[in-house]
Amino acid sequence: MSTAKALKLAERILFGAAAIGTVYSARTGNRRLQLVTKPAAVPVLAARVARAQTLTSGEKGLLVAALVAAGAGDHFMGRSHEDRELIKGATSFGVMQVLYSAFLWRRGARPRAATATPRLGAWAAAAVAMTLPKPSPVSSVLSVYGGLLSTTSTLAADPALAPKARVSGGMVVPSGDRRTWIAAGALLFSASDLAILIRRNFVTSERVRANLETFVLTSYLASQWLLVEGMTAEK
Repeated sequence: MSTAKALKLAERILFGAAAIGTVYSARTGNRRLQLVTKPAAVPVLAARVARAQTLTSGEKGLLVAALVAAGAGDHFMGRSHEDRELIKGATSFGVMQVLYSAFLWRRGARPRAATATPRLGAWAAAAVAMTLPKPSPVSSVLSVYGGLLSTTSTLAADPALAPKARVSGGMVVPSGDRRTWIAAGALLFSASDLAILIRRNFVTSERVRANLETFVLTSYLASQWLLVEGMTAEK
């Protein structure tokens, strides 16, 4: 086995172990384990970016910085669900979204009416929902973050990122071309964040909250993997 293949296999094993540990910790309520496993996933992705042969130094810088911001967000949001930590986490992930958007823009992605309109509508609806039952500093920060997320998602959905991809219903259909995974990753990231909003504002059942937490973490980790794999794919 070549060194490159061995490294790729090691990355997958380490990321898979961190992901399994994170989901397991959510199901069992083991917060201490989650504080170890969830932040461990991002450095593996950063290593994947660092050894990518398909990126310029500027592109590597953007993605590594984005993943550092994501790691900070994981740290803050993993500590507790208190408003103070949530604001810090959302701010960190907002930085990540800005850097992801900058990368996608460099790759030629642009907002299009077909992809921007539904995402902006979803953002507006979520912004209203976040003010319920009453506005707060957290809802304001999350509304700004939602706008940044919508921007990344809109750019990620641009078919220009994968010119030969099949497009259905305005969505790039994932295929063997890893560049098509970018759109799927961004959509999954949005679903994960939506689940956080639902759990925080509308769910009181502990059982349902636990199930949503499992979905949040599973979809988040899967989305990050898809985004990084797609962004490091050959043009």
